[in-house]
Amino acid sequence: MIYKRKLAVALSVLIVLSVSVAGAQEKPPLKKLRWGATSISASNWIPWLAKEAKIYEKNGLDMEIVLLRGSGQTSQAILGGSIFAAPVTIATVMLADLSGADFVTVAHTVPGVQSKLLVKADIKRPEDLKGKRIGTSSLGSLGDFLWRYIVKKYGMDPNRDVTWMSIGTPPERLQALVSGVIDAADVSYPTDVQGEKMGYKALWDARKEVVYPSMSVVTRRKYVQEDRDTVMRMVKSHVEAIAYMKTHKDFSMKVLAKYLRNNDKDLLEGSYEIYRQDFISTPYPIMQGLQPTYDYVAATKPEIKNHKPEEFMDPSFIAELDKSGFIKRLYEGK
Repeated sequence: MIYKRKLAVALSVLIVLSVSVAGAQEKPPLKKLRWGATSISASNWIPWLAKEAKIYEKNGLDMEIVLLRGSGQTSQAILGGSIFAAPVTIATVMLADLSGADFVTVAHTVPGVQSKLLVKADIKRPEDLKGKRIGTSSLGSLGDFLWRYIVKKYGMDPNRDVTWMSIGTPPERLQALVSGVIDAADVSYPTDVQGEKMGYKALWDARKEVVYPSMSVVTRRKYVQEDRDTVMRMVKSHVEAIAYMKTHKDFSMKVLAKYLRNNDKDLLEGSYEIYRQDFISTPYPIMQGLQPTYDYVAATKPEIKNHKPEEFMDPSFIAELDKSGFIKRLYEGK
């Protein structure tokens, strides 16, 4: 009798174990991918959040986030196969594709450049910049181009009416403004807030002056064609992370503090308020108002004028999530 009981117990254990093993075998392993972050800044918040909140994992992905520098390096890494996707500026996508690459933008998550022009008290209107010195990033860079575009928008000749000075980082440009080396400084958060507290005024906000999508999800058309499911799971993860960021403030700020290695409460709060508004809830690729981008690309690739924006983008992933009601459900009751 005892033997029969032991046998029954042993059989029960074996059945439980076999069911558990079978269940484990049925669950597919996480797919390993690499995402290329372009900088240690709040603009890269979404992939960090998708990883820390286990959103990637929920969607079957094991995402490694690799720090790269700028769109040039990330685009090379995507083409080389070392990363699966990254934020690459639309201008870089266009230039690369016109040269034979197969990049495609599947989402734009931030619609504009987060930057302001701080000026001295005697500069009250854009035309007051005539004859003044503007401190910006490296001359010839995309940032430099965008500022020249805005100056031209206000009726001035960016090559004759103002003097451009290339000055390192935003804090260094603010210091140059304080010391009188320049009359206006191109700065981003939190340097803009520091400057405004010192009495300088923001003459304009680049986000409101020019359409230039600054953060995106870019991959290769090859991946879209050969493994659409994986691309969709990545896009879905980013859409979910945007909603999570907007609805889970405390957790989101903890994640930002971890990656920035900065616990300054004012900095974190300010970043949250800016990007809670800037991150697009339904991040379709932006195809309207891209004249500044076309002008920038045309300087070296004039044939861009013969191509439409949709040739470089694929809105089908966001459209599927949008029309299915998936995105709307992320915000219901929150």
